[in-house]
Parts: sequence; C-alpha cells; structure tokens
Amino acid sequence: MGATVRIAIGSDHGGLELKEQVKVWLSNAGHEVIDVGTHSSESCDYPDFGIKAGGMVADGEADRGVLICGTGIGMSMVANKIPGIRAALCTDPYMATMSRAHNDANMLVMGGRVVGFGLAEAILQAWLDTDFEGGRHERRVAKIMELDGKK
Repeated sequence: MGATVRIAIGSDHGGLELKEQVKVWLSNAGHEVIDVGTHSSESCDYPDFGIKAGGMVADGEADRGVLICGTGIGMSMVANKIPGIRAALCTDPYMATMSRAHNDANMLVMGGRVVGFGLAEAILQAWLDTDFEGGRHERRVAKIMELDGKK
C-alpha cells in the first residue's frame, strides 16, 4: 500500500511504549496517524481506547486501525464487537499478510508485552503492504460481516 492511509491508533498502559514507537514509524512512512490514547502509563481500561479507534474505522473516519495492549487479546475482543470491524491479533508478519489477503482485516492488534519494536515494524510493513485478494475470500468475509449486519 503506497498511498497515505489514515490510521487510528490506540493503546492502554500495557501497550503505550510500543504505540509511541509505532506512531513514529507510521508517520515516517507517510501515513496520517490519529492517536486516540492513552497518553499516560497510569493504569487504564483498554476497552475505552479500542472502542474509540474501532469506531473511527467503522465510521470511515480512519481507513484502518492499530490497537496495542499488553497481550493484544483484550483489544482484539473489544474491536471485534464493533460492527464493521475485522481485527486481527498478529504476532508475526505471515499472520499480518494473511489477515489482509484472506480476511481483509481493517484493524491490526499487537501485544506490547509480546512483540518488540523490530518485530512490530515487520508486522506493520506486511499488513500495510498486503491487499485483499478477493475471489473466494469475498464470500467468506461476507459471511463474517453478516454476523453484525454490515456488508
């Protein structure tokens, strides 16, 4: 994906450090980053930030989203409750590639206590560079989207 992408990004305290590194990387790559928080290392509730970023993607205010918490599990659960969101928790570049190619994932989730920045950079690059393949995968994604009434 060579064009500028509007990316909503959010984290809790467990993902703050990685979020800050990812923001710089995304900006340097020419993307528009919309940071919905947190902005503090104080303990906070990850759903608040997952809901904000996921809502922006679902409403078209952002093209894609990135969420980071300690493991990525909680943020994945939150994001996938939002109609129109297909969030993928990825721990390596292959998962990121497949989440886009086969599932048309519009949100990437990572664990700040699971992946270091070097790996996160490779995951982001794979996720941003991969387009949805369509074809047989379109009907599968459509079945997922039927669950929340969005096509």
